[in-house]
Amino acid sequence: MIKHSENKFKIFRLQKKWKVAVLGSGSWATALVKILTENKKKVGWYIRNNDDALKIIKDGTNPKYLNSLKLKTKRLNISCEINKIVEEADVVLVAIPSIYAYKELNTITIDVSEKIFVSAVKGVLPEKMQILGDFFHDHFQISYDQIGVIAGPCHAEEIAMEKLSYLTFSCPSTTNAKVISKWLKCKYVRVKISNDITGTEYAAMLKNCYAIAAGIAQGLGYGDNFMSVLMSNSIREMKRFINNIYKMKRNINNSAYLGDLLVTGYSSFSRNRKLGIMLGKGYNVQDSLLEMNMIAEGYYGSISAFQINQKYKSRTPILDTVYSIMYKKSNAKKAFKKLESKLD
Repeated sequence: MIKHSENKFKIFRLQKKWKVAVLGSGSWATALVKILTENKKKVGWYIRNNDDALKIIKDGTNPKYLNSLKLKTKRLNISCEINKIVEEADVVLVAIPSIYAYKELNTITIDVSEKIFVSAVKGVLPEKMQILGDFFHDHFQISYDQIGVIAGPCHAEEIAMEKLSYLTFSCPSTTNAKVISKWLKCKYVRVKISNDITGTEYAAMLKNCYAIAAGIAQGLGYGDNFMSVLMSNSIREMKRFINNIYKMKRNINNSAYLGDLLVTGYSSFSRNRKLGIMLGKGYNVQDSLLEMNMIAEGYYGSISAFQINQKYKSRTPILDTVYSIMYKKSNAKKAFKKLESKLD
């Protein structure tokens, strides 16, 4: 389990010269690249698909995500070779969807134990039932002081539009946190520092599941009164879940927890909410997923949360309901009718 201690021997000496890399080519990875390059950082960018990489190099836009966003290609070193990009970096930001992250990270064959790895993944690795921080530590032998988490509340689409946004950067090392958080600050992004890498990572997974629940409620025709009760129960449920896994002093009402839950549950940009709406309107799970042009992390998160909770036995009626609809083919209307009596 994570020990939040400052390891002075693992802190790099020349922090201002740290080189940074981003792994992944989705909307969140693209948004992070935008922020970093606009802060005059040179960024190594791993993009798996060669055609997408060539398109970005040629046109300065991501052909699949946030394609109206013009990128500063002169500050980018783009490659389809993950080991090349990782080897040249001191700090590696992982923004690969959780369902693909394990396979991609397993292709890293170089020693990365002295590097800083940062999770921008909003889910757990389904193959390992682990948050990324624990995987970095166990698989790559990276000290927890060299592991970070980028948490919301923040949608990539609003970063692209330069709307005022807030991030939370979590890391047990306050020194590392202060350096890297500065890279993420700009005129439209404010950053708060936390030492709760466990809680913020689990919150990022769980809020997607609760957003699906919010979408189902809307699709079924529930009103604002019910929605407010659903969301208030969701944050209490999240608190129980996280505290049973790793208890520490944390304010569940902070932006990384409650804020991220609310924006994912209510925003029109939320793909998990959209998935829930379709389920509430009567679409089956597979048809709903096919309609999505981006990955809804809550689909994978709901089974991960359910399986993880088999060990900890937290009271999670909302998560259990979402899981039953997603994986047990429960009727959404009947499942939510049962859920009504379990909320307060």
